[in-house]
Amino acid sequence: MSDVIADLGGVYLGSRLKRLAERLQGDAARIIEDAGIGAQPGHMPLLTALDREAMTVGQLAEAVGYSQPGVTRAIGQLTELGLVEANPGADLRQRLLSLTQQGEATMARVRMHVWPGVGRAVDEMCGGRTADLLDHIARIETALSESSMVERHARLGQPMLTIREYSDDLAGAFHDINAEWIETMFSLEPTDREVLENPRERIVDPGGTILFVEAEGLGVVGTCALQKTGETSFELTKMGVRAAARGLKAGEFLLQATIERARKMGADPLYLLTNKRCEAAIHLYEKLGFRHDAGIMARYGARYARCDVAMLHPA
Repeated sequence: MSDVIADLGGVYLGSRLKRLAERLQGDAARIIEDAGIGAQPGHMPLLTALDREAMTVGQLAEAVGYSQPGVTRAIGQLTELGLVEANPGADLRQRLLSLTQQGEATMARVRMHVWPGVGRAVDEMCGGRTADLLDHIARIETALSESSMVERHARLGQPMLTIREYSDDLAGAFHDINAEWIETMFSLEPTDREVLENPRERIVDPGGTILFVEAEGLGVVGTCALQKTGETSFELTKMGVRAAARGLKAGEFLLQATIERARKMGADPLYLLTNKRCEAAIHLYEKLGFRHDAGIMARYGARYARCDVAMLHPA
């Protein structure tokens, strides 16, 4: 059976590290118990910090990177075990935590019976490259201190969009994407069916082109065609984006690419025919430079029964 968390790579990095940490902590608990040490793995960083110097709860929380309430709870447990004690500091409002004699003896036992074997075991598991692993972890920690995952997701969260050229294996996608929006708002006309069912013969071979937009993780989500209708004239037609991809700006990305392709092909004029009910599409066409044009309507508008909007691009 496949490992779902591992299969998704970095997407589930937190879950994978948590799973790994739980396994390592479980093994560490057995090692500590076998060494006759009463503390738990989560206590060990606190004991290690206090073995270096006495600290306040706040200083200890900062030293180990734990939350202050979590440190307070753990110190209560360690105090009950007789490993830690609290004494007045120079500022009588603060209490300094330090190891008891029993705590110092426990840490001596840890250094002798726990750390050497654990260190060698980790290095063996890392194939002798423990330093590289720790360096990567430090980089992640530094990156998170600079910008949280939430902030990075907001900036980078949109799926990457790429343009794909027409190939016959995408003919089905060209048909289905367009049929989806046309049948939702109108009905397929004979001229629609002829083009959608024969894209190579009706668009590509006569000198036009068909582009697709692919969204990372979703596959092909949109398409748009440039159909040659004269010596240099091209109609931007059969543009559609799947409903599942709304909000990704895939339509705008695709339209920009199609207009640029039309420029390279020397399109003059570049026009489109649509219907007033396609308000969102018309707004996008206007945003990218198309303007309503009565001359285009008079010359080409009769091709579709549903056509009541004609637009021309100045480029």
